[in-house]
Amino acid sequence: MVFLTRQTEFAASHFLHNPALSPEENRRLFGKSNAPSGHGHNYVLQVTVRGEVDPRTGMVLDLKELKDLIEAEVMQAMDHRFLNHELPAFAAAIPTTENVAVEIWRRLAPRISTGQLHQVRLYETPDLFVDYFGETNGR
Repeated sequence: MVFLTRQTEFAASHFLHNPALSPEENRRLFGKSNAPSGHGHNYVLQVTVRGEVDPRTGMVLDLKELKDLIEAEVMQAMDHRFLNHELPAFAAAIPTTENVAVEIWRRLAPRISTGQLHQVRLYETPDLFVDYFGETNGR
């Protein structure tokens, strides 16, 4: 089993707000991150695919295919976007780093043609990141 990881970066803004809570509860729970004007991050994304090496190509997955898939499903949708307002997924979910990682998984997993998506690691800051292995990955 080989694990292939591709890394990229994107910038996006968001704010943390739960519409089911009162304005006071949101401010208490999320602090400055609850400001409706939002704040931005330079996210670092690592996408790991696992699989056997194809003896014909020497690869788990064509690297250009993985790059193009990340470009189409993540970069075009999320780079330089206000996640709360521009991504339908975050009309109902709070765009925390955890939920953004899950959304990236949801977008990529069904489109991996060879091997399978193993991990999405998303850094919000250099010292804060989330690892998501999918619901059926035994983690």
